[in-house]
Amino acid sequence: MRVKQLLVCTALFSAGFSAQAAQASFESVQDVLTRNACLSCHTVDRKVVGPAYKDIAAMRKSDPANAEVIAQHIRQGSKGVYGPLPMPANPAISDADIQVVVDWIMAGAPKE
Repeated sequence: MRVKQLLVCTALFSAGFSAQAAQASFESVQDVLTRNACLSCHTVDRKVVGPAYKDIAAMRKSDPANAEVIAQHIRQGSKGVYGPLPMPANPAISDADIQVVVDWIMAGAPKE
């Protein structure tokens, strides 16, 4: 019986997390992107220096495990993932800010 309850709770938690991520909007993440200079290299829908957030979302949002991959790329930087230019590490960004950005990207990086 406890296993069944645990499975039900896990499913409800996952559904709630998905709903919360789906409600993310550009306005809610724009402050984080601005404060952390993310918009210097990225935009929502076109490549600048780095890939567009929509392109990252298209590549990653189908697998929830990719949320951690995106978070690691933000925190530690990456090289060769989206092209030859490396993404620098961002050690000063808070875990809370990373979570806001990751949730938004995993929701498809909606601009509305």
